[in-house]
Amino acid sequence: MIDRLARSGSAVYLLLAGYFILNVIVRLSLPASLELDEGQQLFLAQWLAIGYDSQPPFYNWLQYGAVHLLGDTVAALSVLKNLMLFGCYLLFGLAAHLMIRNRVLAVIATLGLLTIPQISFEAQRDLTHTVAVLFAACLFIYFFIRAIERPNAINYAMTGVAIGIGVISKYNFILLPVAAVLAILPERDLRKRLFDPRLLLTVMVSVAIAAPHAWWFLHHVGEATSRTVGKLMEDPDDSRPEQIAEGLLSLLAAIAAFTLPTLLFFGVAFGRTLLGAWKADNQWTRLIGRMFLLLVAALVLLVIFGGASNIKDRWLVPFFFLLPIYLCLKIEASGETVDIAPRRFGMIAIAIMIIVPLSLFARIPLLGAMGRYEKQNVPYGPAIEAILASSKQPPSIIATEDQQMAGNLRLHARGIPVMIPGYESFAEPYPFDPAHPVLVVWRNKGKADATMPAPLAAWIAREPPMRGSIVQARDIALAYHYGRAGDAYHFRYAWLYPAGK
Repeated sequence: MIDRLARSGSAVYLLLAGYFILNVIVRLSLPASLELDEGQQLFLAQWLAIGYDSQPPFYNWLQYGAVHLLGDTVAALSVLKNLMLFGCYLLFGLAAHLMIRNRVLAVIATLGLLTIPQISFEAQRDLTHTVAVLFAACLFIYFFIRAIERPNAINYAMTGVAIGIGVISKYNFILLPVAAVLAILPERDLRKRLFDPRLLLTVMVSVAIAAPHAWWFLHHVGEATSRTVGKLMEDPDDSRPEQIAEGLLSLLAAIAAFTLPTLLFFGVAFGRTLLGAWKADNQWTRLIGRMFLLLVAALVLLVIFGGASNIKDRWLVPFFFLLPIYLCLKIEASGETVDIAPRRFGMIAIAIMIIVPLSLFARIPLLGAMGRYEKQNVPYGPAIEAILASSKQPPSIIATEDQQMAGNLRLHARGIPVMIPGYESFAEPYPFDPAHPVLVVWRNKGKADATMPAPLAAWIAREPPMRGSIVQARDIALAYHYGRAGDAYHFRYAWLYPAGK
């Protein structure tokens, strides 16, 4: 299979296009209950802003456009994500073909992204901003290599575009171009590109793209960093040695979780050839190898001096996604014959392209049958429809406690604004009278009689039109999607009307 794909310049991308279309079909066939990142995206797609919260806005902007084209639908979420992922593989493949002369190995490198679970599976399951930063990283590597090999104004400018997009995709992206620049310095033939006057184009373009959000960031530092810092520092009460030990162990575990599957699959395909290639190198393996070392060093410094104690494997996506290209470059540099490795790797790639959509399709029914319910098992659609039907008047606005719930409300109560305490600055004015009530919805992991969360209660108390409104909470419980008989998920809700009405 790999040999046939290598003979055609576009066949591998047609195969990947079909694969991502299949993933869209799979997502549309699953219950219309949103995962965490999906809910966040649909909630924030109500507005177009230069900054929202702890994540940069690039993916939100794209989602805003997709929602305005396709509506508040699962299709708007899945089509955008799979288009972005296809763009990642396309750019990654183009970069591989720039660096790897052997077309068979270049195709293997391109399909090698499938061997990284955080990209092949987790990105499909729920990730969004990680998909954006992977796209930016692939765009950066492609034009970075082009600027090295074919220095011209367009390639330098497009490298700046990639850096700008990366910065507004995820803040940790900035480590990638810094590592790339430092990794070039020991290569005499390459470092002259850093002293090319056209590098100013790279800087100017990247600054122009990132500047609006950077302005917002400087005025909302706490908002933009508090959640990320909280994730990095899982237990702030740990002593310094405990924090460093936990941080280094979590970093080691994250690197292992990210790299071992790829190393295993390449080992199965190439066998001793991969081991024999380990000491071989050329300018590209040296460049990427130095980038890996610099990125690991930066993460170690983040643990020791930044207080990080909880490094997640998905955060490594924009750092170590180049591993398949690196391995193929090593094999090419060794001069070893690949024998039946392409056939083996082709079987591995096809197996992954079958297993991933099949597991995504089957996991919700299987988990439901076992009583181990995931977010897509929760009956958001039927519950929201029943809640809306409990009043003769539609609400002017719906308030809830978290972004996932808010996104599901947007999906099933289309056209009705949804608000979360803390996002009032985005909300448009809304009427509040007997014909335009406010609906408040909350839950506590599906438990019955959940107490209204404090932020919602405080919002009702401080909103001038709603002061004095009587909150009569009601409970609704519906069966899980694919759930066991008798198992139900509880929601709480209240219709608010002006006092005395």
